[in-house]
Amino acid sequence: MSQRQTLKVAAAQYPIDQPATLDAWRDKIVRWVADGAATGAEVLVFPEYAAIEQAAALGEKVYGDLDATLQAVAELEGDRVALHQDLAAKHRVHILVGSGPSRKGEGRYVNAAQLVTPKGSVGIQEKLIMTPFETDWGISAGSQLRVFDTVLGLVGINICYDSEFPLIARAMAEAGAELLLVPSCTERVSGYHRVRTGSRARALENQIATVVSPTVGDALWSPAVDRNTGAAGVYVPSEQTVSDTGILAQGELNTAQWVTADVDMARLRHLRTSGEMRNYIDWANQLGASKLADKVEIVTLE
Repeated sequence: MSQRQTLKVAAAQYPIDQPATLDAWRDKIVRWVADGAATGAEVLVFPEYAAIEQAAALGEKVYGDLDATLQAVAELEGDRVALHQDLAAKHRVHILVGSGPSRKGEGRYVNAAQLVTPKGSVGIQEKLIMTPFETDWGISAGSQLRVFDTVLGLVGINICYDSEFPLIARAMAEAGAELLLVPSCTERVSGYHRVRTGSRARALENQIATVVSPTVGDALWSPAVDRNTGAAGVYVPSEQTVSDTGILAQGELNTAQWVTADVDMARLRHLRTSGEMRNYIDWANQLGASKLADKVEIVTLE
């Protein structure tokens, strides 16, 4: 396990466009990764359901039909991840690929995000708790919590709604995660604030850093991601020597951009034993608190 002293992160406020071809979509991803890497960030985070954008390139019979969209985007998963692997190697960055449907048998899909490394390793986290609209779509919940052991340190992923449930992040933190990536896709400003609130709470409870990356803008061509509202953010506990507000960086609502921050990982570790408050270790003082680390699979990524 690597323990970094500092880490620069970049979260995409990623606009869902309507690319005419898959080549146009690839060109867009190439540009976004290049721009993200140019900030000097070591990890680039793309949002939940960003992969749905690919459906626009496949014609109205696909993008206008939800079932056809899920099937087609799932079939593109391998190529989509391979593109990000190539870009991660080229720019020497870790990339959280924008999540999308992943096929799990006949007619069954999960919402999966892939963390790719510059050496080509791929770690997969499936969304664990379904929103009402995902249940209506027929998306199934994943079951396995994972923490990824990387050269950047131990990394967890909470996909959107998962960030609103404290025991998921707590299990990952107990397993050693110090950085929590939160790709999101929310239709309304109320949804954006739910994910933002959850992510800030997870940072406070576990004395870790959380990185939120949302989809933004309208895509009225899609029955899946037609409206998107959000802002990226990088959050930590609000404590002296780290951040008085708990906000290291915050994007402008609904603006396509990269949002970056330098995270002092060493100071975050110090908080757990010597901060103003000791939220991480005092978790055990709650009524009914139990150890959760054994629920998590540790996956080593080269």
